[in-house]
Amino acid sequence: MKTGLVLIIADYTDQQRAYSYQQTRELAQQAEEAGFDSLWLYDHLLFRKEGEPTVGIWECWTFLSALAEATQHVELGTLVACNSFRNPALLAKMAITLDEVSKGRLILGVGAGWNKPEYKAFGFPFDYRVSRFEEALQIIRPLLKERRVDFEGKYYQARECEIRPLGPRPGGPPLMVGCDGKRMLRLTAKYADLWNTGYLEQADRFTRPHQQLMEACQETGRDPATIGVTVMIPVRYPKLMSEPADTDEPSLIGTQKEIAQAMLAYQKAGVEHIMFQLTPYIPAAIHKLEQALHLYRQLSDEQGLKDHLDRN
Repeated sequence: MKTGLVLIIADYTDQQRAYSYQQTRELAQQAEEAGFDSLWLYDHLLFRKEGEPTVGIWECWTFLSALAEATQHVELGTLVACNSFRNPALLAKMAITLDEVSKGRLILGVGAGWNKPEYKAFGFPFDYRVSRFEEALQIIRPLLKERRVDFEGKYYQARECEIRPLGPRPGGPPLMVGCDGKRMLRLTAKYADLWNTGYLEQADRFTRPHQQLMEACQETGRDPATIGVTVMIPVRYPKLMSEPADTDEPSLIGTQKEIAQAMLAYQKAGVEHIMFQLTPYIPAAIHKLEQALHLYRQLSDEQGLKDHLDRN
């Protein structure tokens, strides 16, 4: 099972300001050296709650492009790109170009969007998000896989669109959809290479959303073995926090061994890629998660040997 780290590019650090690009670059390189398989960036424009100050965030694709040059081996992904922010044909063009820059390391994660204040602030339509997303997938997927599409829809058009030059991978970067809900899961089963769910703790919370994906695959005629399953998991280290968390967001909390055992449980449940979101987002927390990662790999190797001996 692959393991990734979410790089936080919003104003959620102890200093109440987003890390600079240079700081983000250093953390990315630290994570790569620590043995993480992937790095992920959220795609937002701002966060805003009534009566509270605006929370800022850097633009995702600019940072991601720079990180493609700053790293060597880790996969790079969006968790997930908001469909409403970019024309879908342009997004496919951007993805193939970034795949070229990174030498074939991009995972294009996409979603329908949800954060209404940023839509209003930046002038994007908030209505019919799933319908818009459905049309977008009919443009993005063929452009990634076949480099051409001819599409005329209610919300988007891409007439005789073709992407040149070709990227480094014949099939393009993998297309991942982050979602829940019956309609979105059906679209995932129909168009995606990978599915992402998130904000889970222990693996037993994964059973229900995974079953819903299996049902969507059955309804659409998709072989579930052909769609990769990924999960975003918040991990919290309370002893490293300067003040108690003010969120009720589900988080994985425990010793290094307990976190490693939780990772192994997700592997046994069929997850092929985990993305970790750390709180607090500091180098010391990354180091602790690195230790859990090494423990997990030891447990996974031991489990693999045990399974082999049981079969023989």
